[in-house]
Amino acid sequence: MKRLLQCLLNAAGDPGPILSAEAVGGGSIGRSFRAVTGRREYFIKYHEDLPETVFVREAEGLELLRQIRSLPVPEVYYCGGVPEHKGSAIVMEWIHGEPNAETAEQLGRGLARLHLAPASQFGLSTDNYIGELPQPNGWYGRWPEFLRERRLAPMAQLAERKGLLPESRRVRLARLLDSLDRWVPADSRPSLLHGDLWSGNWIVGRGGQPYLIDPAVFYGDREFDLAFTELFGGFPARFYAAYRGLAPLSREYEDRRPIYQLYYLLVHLILFGESYGPAIDRILRRYAG
Repeated sequence: MKRLLQCLLNAAGDPGPILSAEAVGGGSIGRSFRAVTGRREYFIKYHEDLPETVFVREAEGLELLRQIRSLPVPEVYYCGGVPEHKGSAIVMEWIHGEPNAETAEQLGRGLARLHLAPASQFGLSTDNYIGELPQPNGWYGRWPEFLRERRLAPMAQLAERKGLLPESRRVRLARLLDSLDRWVPADSRPSLLHGDLWSGNWIVGRGGQPYLIDPAVFYGDREFDLAFTELFGGFPARFYAAYRGLAPLSREYEDRRPIYQLYYLLVHLILFGESYGPAIDRILRRYAG
């Protein structure tokens, strides 16, 4: 392990030596490590089979978020293939701290500022990933078309290829895609989204400062990000109050929130199996008979 990590730190411009290294939790892709040299502490994610584009797209997403300057993200020192080894990796700044009374509010206000930054189109110039699943993009002028053609339909097709769409589910999903304009606003304004905003994809740094990590960025309806925060247990109440204080949600948000959550449930269905099927079926019965 240490030789692998040293090769990566060399690629990141730090010849070491490594003073300490240990495996740590973080992310569901590959293995993660903390490494310490005389210069700094590093967080390293490594996978021996994934193409290097997975981590390159992650780094590009972090840079897009950084440019808005609404919330900090870790510094990326290297991403790509591993010299002298099989696989790919990303080498980042190690972030560690304890939350305080202001952390949740800072996260909510920061996300609102991210979403309120001006943008002109929906999508992204390059395809990227959500987890290890491909996430197609491209540019679209209307949100319903992007949501249908580049989010829901591709995941539905992937789920079907994996045998995860029984006939009733497949028929209802097709019916929902055909009627999506009924539920999704055509006049939505594009915002840069984190794209994979569950509770494990933000962390706390020094002074209780919240950081965003592991993005699957694209430009979309900002309520899409908010819907995912509420899917698996939600964020602190102070987060939502702070967000709404800067960026109130539409009165129709609660009506379309399950449709936005459907994308993430399809992702989890593909990655983890049929335990997510009943939640998908409840949404489809509600909106597509």
